[in-house]
Amino acid sequence: MIPVAGITRRTRVIEGASAISVPIADLIADGVPVILRGIASDLPLVAVGLEGAEPAMTWLKQFDGGRPVTAYVGDPAIGGRFGYSDDCTALNFKRESGSLSGYLDQLLAGLGDPEAPAVYIGSTDIDLYLPGLRARAALPFGDPQLVENPPLVSIWIGNHTTASTHYDMSNNLACCIVGRRRFTLFPPDQVANLYPGPLEPTPAGQVVSMVDLRAPDLDRYPRFAEALAHAEVAELEPGDVLLYPALWWHNVEALDPFNVMINYWWNAVPRFMDTPMNTLLHGLLSLRDRPDHEKQAWRAMFDHYVFGPADQAREHLPEHAQGELAPLDSMSARRLRAKILQRINR
Repeated sequence: MIPVAGITRRTRVIEGASAISVPIADLIADGVPVILRGIASDLPLVAVGLEGAEPAMTWLKQFDGGRPVTAYVGDPAIGGRFGYSDDCTALNFKRESGSLSGYLDQLLAGLGDPEAPAVYIGSTDIDLYLPGLRARAALPFGDPQLVENPPLVSIWIGNHTTASTHYDMSNNLACCIVGRRRFTLFPPDQVANLYPGPLEPTPAGQVVSMVDLRAPDLDRYPRFAEALAHAEVAELEPGDVLLYPALWWHNVEALDPFNVMINYWWNAVPRFMDTPMNTLLHGLLSLRDRPDHEKQAWRAMFDHYVFGPADQAREHLPEHAQGELAPLDSMSARRLRAKILQRINR
């Protein structure tokens, strides 16, 4: 594979692991991506995919449950890179709905055609849309973290496409099943150097970087040079799995004419917890445009109540007086949510 210009770091590799024994929670706690080399190589679809694109498509069709899937379709002019329009007011592709088998036929017809549209069936729940596939194509991860927090298992299917640099709010196990993929990864603290686009619209719910990794415009985005200095590349063959923590930014290139990936998204938190994105949006409303001295004071407040040790703000209080500072459960979370809504709506 051709390395990404300006990036010399390569993602750490673990050889010889097995899905049932790999310590997922420990690796996530390390806070950095890791490649689990060949851990999915025994899956039937990996073997079929090595025979060619057409056998892989035929194999997948047997699991088409008949429910329409969502596909992202882009003009050949975008070069397979899904993102914003030039003026950032729209997206550079369209969303369609159709049968899985129909899109597989479209992909087959366009193999090798440089003028074929970019087609990307993304984040499709395998249980809902491809019933029976999980038993044949999903790995039996045995780490207690995944047992206690069952992941969302999705499939991604397409041709030569690129998901522009973005982050996910969940931890991810990305299984390269058919075709090769290249992930270019950036630590969460590089967010300012990645020049995130508008909060709306977004290609798939998350903000993406304005910088085209294929040809970075450093005159327009000079801080991106610093992001490149912290980036790393994970190059995946069929059967490889990439594990990376939530909020790591990643640019994902599907390198072959036909590509399939299955991923596992999860967070090791109770279901009653709210998404931090709601907090960020409310922060824009309540904090961002205050005077700087106030924002710095609120930063200290958040460090004390939110980002510091969980028991720091309550350890000096008797248990009966801790209120919202006490550990949350489903009932206290419901009360706190109602209190927040009441204050927002007054």
